[in-house]
Amino acid sequence: MSSHEVLKKAIDQVGVKGVAAAMNLSPALVYKWCEPKGAPDDPGAQNPLDRILQLYEVTHDLGPVEWLCRKTNGFRVDNPKKGGHKKKMMLESTQTIVKEFSHLLQAVSESYSNDNRIDPGEAKRIRREWEALKVVAETFVILCEEGIDR
Repeated sequence: MSSHEVLKKAIDQVGVKGVAAAMNLSPALVYKWCEPKGAPDDPGAQNPLDRILQLYEVTHDLGPVEWLCRKTNGFRVDNPKKGGHKKKMMLESTQTIVKEFSHLLQAVSESYSNDNRIDPGEAKRIRREWEALKVVAETFVILCEEGIDR
């Protein structure tokens, strides 16, 4: 699905006028977001999704995308790398889950055992370990969904 189709589907739930009013934009601009991209030299034709993609392509920084995921109660995970033997990838993925879970438990244990509390710095470390664990767990589930006999 293209970006303008995604936006059209979302905007149709509320209506162009409702979205425009809530976002303090002109209805014409919101309508334009729902149309296929115009000429490459027409900067006004880019919708917000195209602009976020362009920002990533320029900076190679996933921070804005990850921020948006967190703000919508989700998280972003890389797809597993293509190629390689799936049985081997499954075994490595399983081992990585155990390793990352161990890192998470270690971060929690070290933080709490120091002074029976978790300070903001320690919480950040725990968050990093948790994010790493979510990524490897999602990779494992995707590999399971793809099956190892194909």
